[in-house]
Amino acid sequence: MQTLRERLLQEKQQIVQRLKQNDHFGLIRASAHDSVGELSNYDNHPADSGTELYEREKDIALNEHTKRELHDIERALQAMEDGTYGICEVCGKAIPVERLEAIPTTTFCKEHSPDQVVSQQRPIEESVLSPPFGEFVVHKEAETFDAEDSWQKVARFGTSETPSDVQEDTVHYDRMYIDAGEQIGYVEPFETFAATDLYGTGITIYPNIVHEQYEQVLDDEQLMSPLGDLPAYEKDPYTS
Repeated sequence: MQTLRERLLQEKQQIVQRLKQNDHFGLIRASAHDSVGELSNYDNHPADSGTELYEREKDIALNEHTKRELHDIERALQAMEDGTYGICEVCGKAIPVERLEAIPTTTFCKEHSPDQVVSQQRPIEESVLSPPFGEFVVHKEAETFDAEDSWQKVARFGTSETPSDVQEDTVHYDRMYIDAGEQIGYVEPFETFAATDLYGTGITIYPNIVHEQYEQVLDDEQLMSPLGDLPAYEKDPYTS
């Protein structure tokens, strides 16, 4: 009992000293801008304000966690003074010594510990982000909408990049973003302009940029199809 008391008193002293040194994680100051030395709430870089907000939220969480630790220590020390330390508050049974040595602040046995259930509460902001990034997934086998797809969808409205920033060839200035030529909704390029079934019936060609690029590649390579030159007996049906 004396050993556990000394441990609790030492931990309490360390926590109180830490909170005093860091001003309760900077929360004693009036605002987050005071803690980072900003002169105005209107910054030249909005991302800096976002970073400050994140750090402020983290400080609040750390402060609440530390205050809970201090509360548990004081509660355990009070139980020692009352002579109830080592006895579960719920069932009244003795708490094993091994548990007290591992968690000296506990006043519950393992079966009645209030922390054995993981909270399922999530930030309210996630309610507008499910399924991932707000995109609806039809079935489990479907390709999910990830962060890359989210960036591409936003980048279609324009970015601050210049032609020299894009490594791949740019067909149009409105498509100057990473993987702008990614195939969406199809596998092969000719699927975007050829309306046909698996057996080749009902062929209809829809002219578009991909179709022009497709023909240009064949012309440059002097080929009749991406598979190579066709046999002589297939040339006439192919060209017709």
